[in-house]
Amino acid sequence: MEYEYNHEAIKGRRIDRAIEISADLFLKNGIANVKMTDIAEESGIGVATLYRYFGTKTSITIAAMTYLWNQMNDMFSEIFESEIFLSQRGIKQINDLMRMFIVLYNAHPDFMKLLEEFDLFLAKEKVPKDELKGYDKSIINFYPIFEKAYNAGVADGTIREVKNIRLFYLSYAHALLEMCKKLTQGELLPSDNFAFAESELETLIETVIYYLKK
Repeated sequence: MEYEYNHEAIKGRRIDRAIEISADLFLKNGIANVKMTDIAEESGIGVATLYRYFGTKTSITIAAMTYLWNQMNDMFSEIFESEIFLSQRGIKQINDLMRMFIVLYNAHPDFMKLLEEFDLFLAKEKVPKDELKGYDKSIINFYPIFEKAYNAGVADGTIREVKNIRLFYLSYAHALLEMCKKLTQGELLPSDNFAFAESELETLIETVIYYLKK
């Protein structure tokens, strides 16, 4: 019994290490440029063992992306669960929350680029939705925090009531995330000029605040 426990513990640590190494390699080199042999060499785990644990590169890629989102969630949760944040008026909470996308753009451009590649990877590999449930749950989802801030703002008189606040949040959150991904790809077209990239994000956030402010 003790042997079985130790064996499972070792396996669990190996899986965790493989996922962390994969995430690091994907951030540095991109998904397409990383092979299972690269992950095996960097993690010190045999290729055959990697395939036994994960089955395919697609599976370990999804696991690595889920891991990266969980890291982001842990980082931001500390901020938005703090007493300083929660003591602010509702409209200020929402402003700070939406500015999280500017932090993602400025501080984590490699992750934004990787998200863009991962979306294309999923489409190319035709990954079934059922295999993405864990990943879907890990994606940074601050709607519960946004909703609490909205309700606090309605109560303290800084925010006006919106008929479908979830739809409102999703519309702007999707727009901001996609803009971050677009801007981190760099200037690709002759007409692209990202000298004021952060200002573009701020303009969209200001639109959110202007619409909600009472």
